[in-house]
Amino acid sequence: MTSTFRVTLLGTGTPIPVPGRFGPGTLIEAGDQTVLIDAGRGATIRMFQLGVPIGSINGLLLTHFHSDHTVGIPDIWLTGWLTSYFGARRGPFNVVGPTGTEILMRHLELAYARDIEIRVEDEKLAREDAAITVKEFAGDGPVYENGDLRVTAFTVDHGDAIKPAYGYRIDYQGRVAVMSGDTRYNENVVRYAQGADLLIHEVAMARKALLGEPHIQRIVGHHTTPQEAGLVFTRAKPKLAVFTHLVMLASENVAAPSVEELVAATRETYNGPLEVGEDLMSFEIGDTITVKRRA
Repeated sequence: MTSTFRVTLLGTGTPIPVPGRFGPGTLIEAGDQTVLIDAGRGATIRMFQLGVPIGSINGLLLTHFHSDHTVGIPDIWLTGWLTSYFGARRGPFNVVGPTGTEILMRHLELAYARDIEIRVEDEKLAREDAAITVKEFAGDGPVYENGDLRVTAFTVDHGDAIKPAYGYRIDYQGRVAVMSGDTRYNENVVRYAQGADLLIHEVAMARKALLGEPHIQRIVGHHTTPQEAGLVFTRAKPKLAVFTHLVMLASENVAAPSVEELVAATRETYNGPLEVGEDLMSFEIGDTITVKRRA
């Protein structure tokens, strides 16, 4: 019997602290498994809005170590530990990520050691439920498996100095969702997303007036342009292509590109089904893909 396979964009933004687009984070619900890919700013708030207990996460998977993808980790970990209905984790906080994840998580344990001691003594919280388990990986291959759910990591190219960097392919009961992670145009995304039901891809765009600025060139050079993303979609042929992590660059004098401009640029190289992601937009994957927006 097929059970629910749902992907929800918790945050579709960037380091820019705007309320409409929180930091990168994508929630995967597959049967009785709940997995979070990246934990950017506000991930706990978005889960609370969805009514998904923060303590229900079976695993947090990291794509890379940029702060906008990781600043929400302490909130997910420690708020999920609280006994209230919105937390209530039973068992350790499980984190899966590339080489370097162990160091990140052990330093967070040190940083919040006093908080844990206080809550164990004062609130009688179970210390073992604040424990962190870490599984590191290097290279392409399966990194998380439970029942019918299988998550495969694949390397991507976020820039020469930004390594490791990964995307993820999520297989569940014959259905496939793929997250590109932060990347330039990359053949591995095309390979792992071939014929996927859902392909969620990052994108970066700036108006011509800004493209001469060195710092803008550097940012765009670490990401995928709309036209390049369109080529990925055209070659991979997913049932539905979706943009997330919208790096829409601006300055004090030049406005950010609009969603309409983003779509028009993508249509130069892709004419298939396309959605521009919004926070709390969800995709229920079955014989068809049901898209839901939350007001």
